[in-house]
Amino acid sequence: MTAIQQDHPPEQPHLSDQAQGHGHGHSHGHGPATPVSARLRKIIAAVLIPFTVAVVAGLIVLWPGGTPDHKAQGRSGLGFDQTTVAGRVVKVEEVNCADVNAQPQAPTEPGQDGAAQNGAPGQGGKKSVCEKATIEVTSGKDKGRTFPEIVQPNASRHFSAGQELKLAYAPKAPKELQYSVSDVDRSMPMALLAGLFALAVVVVGRLRGVFALVALAISFGVLTLFILPAILQGSNPLVVAVVGGSAIMLLALYMCHGLTARTSVAVLGTLVSLLLIGVLGSLFIGWASLTGNTDDQTGLVHGLYPNIEIRGLLLAGVIIGSLGVLDDVTVTQTSAVWELRDADPTTSRRKLYGAAMRIGRDHIASVVNTLVLAYAGASLPLLLLFSVADSGVGTVATSEIVAEEIVRTLVGSIGLVASVPVTTALAVLVVSADRTPAADGGVERVADAGGAQTAQAARTGRGGRGRRRRAKGR
Repeated sequence: MTAIQQDHPPEQPHLSDQAQGHGHGHSHGHGPATPVSARLRKIIAAVLIPFTVAVVAGLIVLWPGGTPDHKAQGRSGLGFDQTTVAGRVVKVEEVNCADVNAQPQAPTEPGQDGAAQNGAPGQGGKKSVCEKATIEVTSGKDKGRTFPEIVQPNASRHFSAGQELKLAYAPKAPKELQYSVSDVDRSMPMALLAGLFALAVVVVGRLRGVFALVALAISFGVLTLFILPAILQGSNPLVVAVVGGSAIMLLALYMCHGLTARTSVAVLGTLVSLLLIGVLGSLFIGWASLTGNTDDQTGLVHGLYPNIEIRGLLLAGVIIGSLGVLDDVTVTQTSAVWELRDADPTTSRRKLYGAAMRIGRDHIASVVNTLVLAYAGASLPLLLLFSVADSGVGTVATSEIVAEEIVRTLVGSIGLVASVPVTTALAVLVVSADRTPAADGGVERVADAGGAQTAQAARTGRGGRGRRRRAKGR
């Protein structure tokens, strides 16, 4: 084995000695990872096993039980619990608004006169034209029943013949008012888009893509079955977010990237960054006196469930929102360190850290920009309102509704930036810990795939040849 290692030219990157010498096959999706020694595995396990046990204990303690309050009391803020049936637009025809007793709203654009009321001629003597849609009930006990739906000229939603709808059913209302249009049926386009997404992930990612989809389903399950119900039942939103986010992190990372030391380093880097985000978020949300009650949805939740801590809900949203991007950064940095080490096993820790950080700096620039644009896109209507306001930039930026988004963005970005050096340093320490200088100037690695200790002097002649070549170059 030593003779084979000596024949390798020093400039050629190669895989780990153990992968060549012991025939260890790596089935993890991010390349042939260098195994670490049993001692290092014990150290990593000593940190992650108690953390995992704590997460499992938190899930058990905080797991919601019984019937949620909104179901027990038969109330809902958004009306999603009402009885709905399927419907379809049979035909659409234009009618005079006055003939169907519709009163169109007056236009509010500057410089225009009021529109005709009750069908009276408006500007230019034109009558207001409404749409009369005939809706057919296509499911339930009243299948085949039809009813009219009047659409105002300035309505945001218009119907077309054959369009599928969701109809709300109110059994206690008068017969002619029992059915009304609740929403458009979007099942087909949403299912098609989800199918295209899953197909793209599987075609490009193959088996790794399948695991990623499973991890996505698990993450969604933790969110809907644990995080949301636990918050509704009165548990502290921050504690629930930390426990649920940690569970998502452990399941997603290990399922997608394998139960390896490399994945464990990414988990540790993500955990440290999440703790930093939690501390900074708690500090600045309190210091800036942010209440978290800045929109209609939050106000509705607070009105229905006064026991929910809205400020904690804001901080929980910051943590969960940053988790997905953090996973990407930490996994990428850890993989970069491992690949750089495999390409040049003789490099020092300082050089390895510097090379990985150069990759990380490029990643930081793109990820921070992505996070800021994601929050800006979600708040685009709000930004449009402030763009036409007469207030100065400072006044707008320090108003609570904008300051909340700024704190959310900046705290998450600080955590992302910090995750790069933290994860890189952890990965460099772990990947370099098994390599010690050999007596002949080479490199000795102590590890094998099964954890058995082997002392293997690698590339015994490379150090001398490398020095002779450098001397000739001078």
